[in-house]
Amino acid sequence: MEISIIKIGNSKGFRLSKTLIEKYNIKDKVELILEKGHIILKPISKPRKNWDSAFKEMHKNGDDKLFFNDVFEEENLEEWN
Repeated sequence: MEISIIKIGNSKGFRLSKTLIEKYNIKDKVELILEKGHIILKPISKPRKNWDSAFKEMHKNGDDKLFFNDVFEEENLEEWN
């Protein structure tokens, strides 16, 4: 696909078609990767999306237990006063 570089204020840029934006689920930002003479645009996903529901599901299943005891469980905090 060939696209034109256009003037945007004092800069230059290019436009992506609505079809490409929808196909690759591009929202407000993309990651720009420079690799071996190529420019790669990668949609930015939201890695923490739906964490709230996942944590609720973990709690419901009892999967939200600590792997290790609390570090400060046996700590004598009085000596710091």
